[in-house]
Amino acid sequence: MSDRSGQLERNIGFLEAMTLGGGTMIGAGIFILPGIAAEGAGPASSISFVIAGFVALLAALSLSELATGMPVAGGSYHFVNRALGGFFGSIVGWGMWTGLMFASAFYMIGFGQYLVEPIPFLDGRALIILLGLIGLVLIVGVNYYGTEESSQLQNVMIGAETVIVLAYVALGLFFIDPANLDPFAPTGPSGIIATTGVVFVSFLGFEIIATVSGEVKNPSRNIPLAMILSVVLVTILYAFVMIVTTGVVQYETLGDSLVPVSDVAIVFMGSIGVVAIVAAAAIAAISSSNSSILAAARVNYAMGRDELMSDWLNVTHDRFGTPHRAIVATGVVTALLIAAGLNIETIVALLAEVASFSFLVSYSLVHVALVVFRRANPEDYDPSFKIPDMLYPAVPILGVLLSVVVISQMAGVIILLGMGIVGLGVGWYFVYVRDHAIDRGLIDDAIFPTADAYRVVVPVANPETQRDLLRLAAATARAHADERTPELVAVNVLQIAEPSPEQNIAAERLEHQHDLLEAAREIATEMDVHLRTVAMVGQRVDETILEAIIEENADQVLLGWEGTLTRQGHVFGPNLDSVVEKAPCEVTLVTLHDETIGTPVALAGPGPHSPVAARRAVEFATVDGTVPTLLNVQQPVRDGESAAAVERGEAVIEDVAREAGLDPEEYESEVVVDDDIETAILDTVNHYNTICVGLSERSEASRIMFGTIAERISQEATSNVGIVRGPLENEPSNNRSLKENLAE
Repeated sequence: MSDRSGQLERNIGFLEAMTLGGGTMIGAGIFILPGIAAEGAGPASSISFVIAGFVALLAALSLSELATGMPVAGGSYHFVNRALGGFFGSIVGWGMWTGLMFASAFYMIGFGQYLVEPIPFLDGRALIILLGLIGLVLIVGVNYYGTEESSQLQNVMIGAETVIVLAYVALGLFFIDPANLDPFAPTGPSGIIATTGVVFVSFLGFEIIATVSGEVKNPSRNIPLAMILSVVLVTILYAFVMIVTTGVVQYETLGDSLVPVSDVAIVFMGSIGVVAIVAAAAIAAISSSNSSILAAARVNYAMGRDELMSDWLNVTHDRFGTPHRAIVATGVVTALLIAAGLNIETIVALLAEVASFSFLVSYSLVHVALVVFRRANPEDYDPSFKIPDMLYPAVPILGVLLSVVVISQMAGVIILLGMGIVGLGVGWYFVYVRDHAIDRGLIDDAIFPTADAYRVVVPVANPETQRDLLRLAAATARAHADERTPELVAVNVLQIAEPSPEQNIAAERLEHQHDLLEAAREIATEMDVHLRTVAMVGQRVDETILEAIIEENADQVLLGWEGTLTRQGHVFGPNLDSVVEKAPCEVTLVTLHDETIGTPVALAGPGPHSPVAARRAVEFATVDGTVPTLLNVQQPVRDGESAAAVERGEAVIEDVAREAGLDPEEYESEVVVDDDIETAILDTVNHYNTICVGLSERSEASRIMFGTIAERISQEATSNVGIVRGPLENEPSNNRSLKENLAE
């Protein structure tokens, strides 16, 4: 898949998701950070890891709900952008992308450190950086080739690494010197919290699962299970590793070490143990960097998809199905960060802490996004995992508060650098995103719900007609602005015969929704109506449209119709008949022959839907600022006498207008007297740009029925045609089928 619309394939199972998340966390937390953590909080650094794990668990709960509701590439970035709009989406997108690249550079420098430092004849910062760059090239190549191959490599690396780490903990417990654990918290509570901010980078793994959720098989099960389980298990493992590490070697000694776990292992595992730890550390650093590159490229890809970056990045490889351009761009920037690591003593800690800052900010906004999604409840948000009611909204509120507390205890220089990245996202919004981004978010829906809206549902599928359909729908909604809030709901149905777990339906639905937004946003602004777009998936288009109408509690549905009648089992067509027959709201079928709506005309007669057609003509007329005509055709009472027929026709028009709730200044009247009613109607309506006719049935009192007049108009008129049906409660014969009502 090489074009813009190419989708990422679902080929990451539960085990691969667990290793993506757990592997990243194990690599960062166990082998590189213990020295820095011990220096900051002493043996109590184990508590710092537990606190960081709890903050991560809160974020994992919120992300699990969001990711199962919208399993597409982008993770936290996508959820925040969708909920809060492009401004916050730009902040989180840049924060995540840079944070993951900082973390990846941090891991690869650690990779070089563990290869160089324990080996006496190897020395030099340049060698460490060179090894880090070589490892990065390998990782970028694997990700370029495909996530399935990347995930399989991850499984092998994490399996070997985990065995070595468990052996380190199991053996080290017997060599703990209690004296080394006293004092347990030499820097006090503030030092523990400050260290939490340093080590939080260790917990980026679960975010990586959310970021690649568009490629996870069976996402409703695997995403929450992998995210929550990986955080809990790794947090427990961190606590034990830090107890062992600070219990075997004094924390003061560990603070000066670039390879702290290796320095501890030599005490009770000997040279063989050091070799094993070096191998495990190298594997951990590579696996962590691999996961981070994988996730960072998906953030970059998602930003291109959402028009927050150049759409040049939103391309998947025609052979490998990977976002290859985003991967290469991410690799290049990460390589520059690694090269900056020549000054190892300062860059390593900075990379880790700035990455922590970026993700704490992102997770705070993720918690806010969850609340927005819960309140707005958009149609395309249907999570299979939800935070239990007893824990909501405590989880998002506590998550925001704890993230702010941890950030507040970080070093001033880290806060300054982190705010610089936030500023980069803000600046990018004003320079680029504001003029390119389509999605405005759901924040308005969450704060000001439109429960009392006059809601028009518009199923759209044809790019050639959807703009005009949306204009007409916006006009009908806007006509009710004095009574209720006008709202337009553009619906696109993605028809899928038999969905499979490997098919990335959520991503395809998102793409359809973006296409809708591009066409609809300008129209909604022009017509001053509130717009929502809904992309739905279903096996039958008609049933899915009916589902949207009912769930949206629509007042009207406006559908495009090509104007062709089919008598082989259908009337209007297989996707329209059920909607016309069963939709509880008003229904308007529109056939567009001309882009100009111009001056509409409505047939005013005794049919049950004639008043609705008259009202629709008045609404359509607002598109071009015209005044519609209500037309009635009468046969003369006697040859040559037309005055009585005109008077009778005007009375009918007045009755129809009154029933439609129209004031006299809102329409013009025209009465035509002719022996041949059908011919007169056809000749007259062709002088107008748009024709509205009620969907009527045969009765003893009227010959204006679809099988004669309306059918001939729909087939012979060269103007735009609207076939209108009122709500079902006004239908005099609900128990009759559509074919019976329309049949001659």
